[in-house]
Amino acid sequence: MSSMHLGFYSAFALSAMGLAFHRTHLISALLCLEGMMLSMYVALTMWPIHTQAPSPATMPIFMLAFSACEAGAGLALLVASTRTHGSDHLHNFNLLQC
Repeated sequence: MSSMHLGFYSAFALSAMGLAFHRTHLISALLCLEGMMLSMYVALTMWPIHTQAPSPATMPIFMLAFSACEAGAGLALLVASTRTHGSDHLHNFNLLQC
């Protein structure tokens, strides 16, 4: 395994572990999701260079666009939940309530 693969795998794994273990605030969960998306974007961008294979250059751009949409939706949920519940602590949210 090259150092490039190790870097991508470790960045993705650290973001996933942060998402799994540090779920106190909604903003920290969103940041972990963004870290996962960023590591996948960099890996997808560097993959054709590493393998010297022709691949469509639009795939990383689409992934970056979906990541921006996900970030916008996440921040909208953060603002809406902070306004209704008063904080972004995840233990305050009850998903069974309407």
